Amino acid sequence: MLGEVPEASEEPTGRRRLRGLLVLLVVVALLGGALAGGAAWYAWATGASGPRRPVTLVVPEGATGDEVARLLEERGVIRSTFAFRLLARFRGFSRGFLAGKYTGLTTNMPVEEVLRVLGQGPDVESVRVTFPEGLTVRETAAVVAERLRIPRREFVRVAESGRFSLPPYLPAGTPTVEGFLFPNTYDFLQDVTAEDVVERLLAEFERQAAGLPWGRARRLGVTPYEVVVVASLVEEEARYGPDRPRIARVIYNRLRRGMLLQVDATIQYALGKKRITLADREVKSPYNTYLHPGLPPTPISSPGRASLEAALSPAPGRWLYYVLADCRTGAHAFAETLEEFNEARARAPDC
Repeated sequence: MLGEVPEASEEPTGRRRLRGLLVLLVVVALLGGALAGGAAWYAWATGASGPRRPVTLVVPEGATGDEVARLLEERGVIRSTFAFRLLARFRGFSRGFLAGKYTGLTTNMPVEEVLRVLGQGPDVESVRVTFPEGLTVRETAAVVAERLRIPRREFVRVAESGRFSLPPYLPAGTPTVEGFLFPNTYDFLQDVTAEDVVERLLAEFERQAAGLPWGRARRLGVTPYEVVVVASLVEEEARYGPDRPRIARVIYNRLRRGMLLQVDATIQYALGKKRITLADREVKSPYNTYLHPGLPPTPISSPGRASLEAALSPAPGRWLYYVLADCRTGAHAFAETLEEFNEARARAPDC
């Protein structure tokens, strides 16, 4: 039989209190050291020392706060990108900084001083330019010439150089970026080049296109490039928003049947005129969809997102024809047969 285990003797109360006090003092000392170390690091990271040489910083269009911080660190303006981002967010710069050229910076600047200079904005103001939906390369060149002082011929030469690609939408070797200069409002530096403008608009197309259902192109019987061609036709033909997916369906229905598209907008593109005559429908051009079956060889304008969506998601229907039905709204009437179309055309207003 095992013997009884004697009870442990209790530690004196005073000794327990003394040990607890010692533990508390150690914890406080550790926390104090950590806080002191953190404060010291923050003071170093946001401070500066050493020679101060002038620095010119160009903030690119669309640059994030992180990218600006890296540029500043690379040029020796700040010590820590993390401390810069932290203080910038605290000072209300969470949306980043204006694109442009900054000449009031030096190497080895305190972060507070850097933020003051950046907060005043660039020395060279950016130029805001709006490109509406439906512009051709040449019409875009006119806007660029007026707003950015880039010669029209130079912009057209670059846009039609065949140097740009945007797989899978714009295949390598395509001779023109027609259709891919995405319509939107942009900010550019005053010394921007034609190449810069084209690349910026192509990048916006890629960003906008990323969320669209491009997997539907094969089921529709077209390539991604041809989707943009269809979208450009929709952009030029539709003036009433709800008509876009229906016009897209008419185009696909006619393509499947091997019918001529007979889209006036393609002749307008070929001739460079807004109004055409019956005689113009005989023009010898690969863009004449009254003479040549299938889609035109390239897009005929830059479609907006709504037209791209319509080209990828056409409305269900068996329509083969449409005709303007309302001058005020631009709405069309749609028909499945030639007889229905002729009836609708007889009722069509003269706009």
